[in-house]
Amino acid sequence: MIRAPHEEANLALVLGMFEAVLNRLDSIAVACFVSPDYIQHSQLAPPGRDALMAFLDQAKRDTPDAVHDLKRAFVDGDHVILHYHVRRWPDDSGFAVIDIFRVEDGMVAEHWDVLQPVDASAPNPNTMF
Repeated sequence: MIRAPHEEANLALVLGMFEAVLNRLDSIAVACFVSPDYIQHSQLAPPGRDALMAFLDQAKRDTPDAVHDLKRAFVDGDHVILHYHVRRWPDDSGFAVIDIFRVEDGMVAEHWDVLQPVDASAPNPNTMF
């Protein structure tokens, strides 16, 4: 599949943010990737970039061993979608997560997410990933 250069740049930005910010729960790195005018749609965090940083700091305190296992990434124009498995501690079955990011002027400008607990006893033999 051939992507436009701006799509490649958007995908690279979000994948870089995923590694530097989400995988490491690093609030300091947020400023390198996220716009000061960041719009948050997640129901888990208050709006704004500062609130995102505080959320990450709290997550790092509460779950320092968290793992964010990226399964797939998609780009469509200024939107990048990530599908991944979050496990907060080693024996946690975790959550299946879909994050949608909108990129503007080389920064993440907006974010939506959908989360679903992973149920090891689910009747469907197909995994969520």
